[in-house]
Amino acid sequence: MRDNSVRSIVLVAAFTALIIVGAIFSFPAPWNPVVPLTLATMFVILAGMLLGPWRGLATVGLYLFLGIVGLPVFAGGSGGVQVLAGPTGGFLIGSTLAAFLAGLIARVGKGNLTSLIIAALVATLAIYLPGLPWMHYRLTGIVDDWSWTSTWGKYTVPFLIGDGIKAIAAVVIARFLKDRIT
Repeated sequence: MRDNSVRSIVLVAAFTALIIVGAIFSFPAPWNPVVPLTLATMFVILAGMLLGPWRGLATVGLYLFLGIVGLPVFAGGSGGVQVLAGPTGGFLIGSTLAAFLAGLIARVGKGNLTSLIIAALVATLAIYLPGLPWMHYRLTGIVDDWSWTSTWGKYTVPFLIGDGIKAIAAVVIARFLKDRIT
């Protein structure tokens, strides 16, 4: 095994651990009964920006694999395939696309500030892209007043502030660490 391969394995494992810690220490969102507040998305975006598209994808893939086989790595210390089938499953699946796209955009832009900002924004949108329709589908008929208007306005918009802060934090951290990790 080459030294570069060992380094890649260590980085993927380390960022997987960061995503796990960011997910386990979650807090219920008062406006959304099913999607908690976590730092996992920030670490997903960082994994892509700092490790590149393929290692970022491997990081999130490992995280999802560990959760699917039942280890308590998802929000609140949950685990199992039922979490992916639940209302937050689309956001978890979107994390794979987010890490890949963040890594791809950061690489193409050579890690400059503009590319990192674009990477963070695109990655955040990539999490929402499958997450919102899946949450809407899974909670239709379960939550009162569950329309697309309430899905967006009542259950999603309040998260945008926190996700914006996490995206900014990911950019700042990536700028600081990009020469030390890559």
